[in-house]
Amino acid sequence: MHRITLLQLDTQFPRIPGDVGSVDTFKCDLEIIRVPNATVKEVVNSNPNQIDLDPFFNAINKATGDLITTSCGFLSPFQSELDAICNVPFIASSLVQLEHLKNIYTPPELQIITFDAVKLGVAHLPEKCEDFAGSIYGLNSNAHLRNVIENNIKQLDPVKAATDVCAVVEQNNNKLVKSILLECTNLPPYKSEIRRISNVPIYDILTAIENELPNSVQTNFL
Repeated sequence: MHRITLLQLDTQFPRIPGDVGSVDTFKCDLEIIRVPNATVKEVVNSNPNQIDLDPFFNAINKATGDLITTSCGFLSPFQSELDAICNVPFIASSLVQLEHLKNIYTPPELQIITFDAVKLGVAHLPEKCEDFAGSIYGLNSNAHLRNVIENNIKQLDPVKAATDVCAVVEQNNNKLVKSILLECTNLPPYKSEIRRISNVPIYDILTAIENELPNSVQTNFL
């Protein structure tokens, strides 16, 4: 059986089924390595150069999975750097799929949904994908889900969280939108609710993992 190694931020908020940090999301084994001092405040940063990568290098050295991924898409600028020290496939962020999606969709046709749209920007997008910076939309500042993530709260109301995610999609939905890319790894649990209001293809960290390691993600979360 395959095994996935997750480099998880140093957080304690709930990881419900559909989240990359939940064992129930996968058909295969999930090895979770918590990265010390890699808090949301540290990693969700508009200036990626301020992130200390040493704890992530140490975590990779401990990994035993057939694929290594992370619990935060804001690590996307370090895809090449972290992949270079892995002897198995490495996925820093769902944003790696943008290199392929840019050949299918124009920026107005793609919604990129993130936790904090103020901090996610051009610096986090793959090379030659800069035009998609205008496609980024974030959770509302008063959203329940954003508060849980930002303040590392140990209780999560999935119904409120789903409402938060759908609100972002609805606020920015128009006839031009043909696809959605969920940057935040905490958003995939709400894909079924998103599909009720927007019947377009949805890409996220789970589709990236499944593409690299087939038959690893539970079908109902794809």
